[in-house]
Amino acid sequence: MADITKTVVGPARQNKLLAALPDAEWERLSPNLKPVFMPLGQSVYESGVQLDHVYFPTTCIVSLLFVMADGASAEIAVVGNEGLVGVALFMGGETTPSRAVVQSEGWAYRLKGQFLKEEFTLGGEMQHLLLRYTQALLTQMAQTAVCNRHHSIDQQLSRWLLLSIDRLESDELKMTQELIANMLGVRREGVTEAAGNLQKAGLIRYSRGHIKVMDREGLEARCCECYGVVKREYDRLLPKPVAAKK
Repeated sequence: MADITKTVVGPARQNKLLAALPDAEWERLSPNLKPVFMPLGQSVYESGVQLDHVYFPTTCIVSLLFVMADGASAEIAVVGNEGLVGVALFMGGETTPSRAVVQSEGWAYRLKGQFLKEEFTLGGEMQHLLLRYTQALLTQMAQTAVCNRHHSIDQQLSRWLLLSIDRLESDELKMTQELIANMLGVRREGVTEAAGNLQKAGLIRYSRGHIKVMDREGLEARCCECYGVVKREYDRLLPKPVAAKK
């Protein structure tokens, strides 16, 4: 079990959506935000279950997964400090066929769905931010599907690593090959070979469930175009945070 005492709760505005809110909207929303620790492997929500809260990650990463009838799964998107988990809630669907699982442990801020809906219906900056974020998230999902169909496991792993470290303050991930295989929807042997190839090339260092990116530029060069497509869309649609506030 994770030792929460060794972690530090940062300000809510480590999340870039919250950081971009104007003062008036932030002051309405902030009293309702609750910090929650998100341990590795925790299920944030399950397929078909009605969503009651949304989560704004600050130091954790959450994977959105589609699970097949036979139990096989594949990741369709990752969410970190650039976004939120639970877009179905404000889009009116209330449920989603995907599930959300913590990929990298850390902290998030939880908000009751009713508060987010109330803010969304006001039509202010929060509504615009959430709609632009949803468009970026859809781009990531679509590009992930293309990548999984047309590109090598080496390239898929490179894309996945880059998307993950973009959402962390560190260039190191705690992640087993089995979990990566489940995320990518491939056999563990394929991940073992791909990780070995990237390590031989000096791009990563993998040991006992820890992956450290050693050469980011080299990893970007090794990756397919899918990472760049997703990153450019996020950079285009999501504004830079306002001046840091507590």
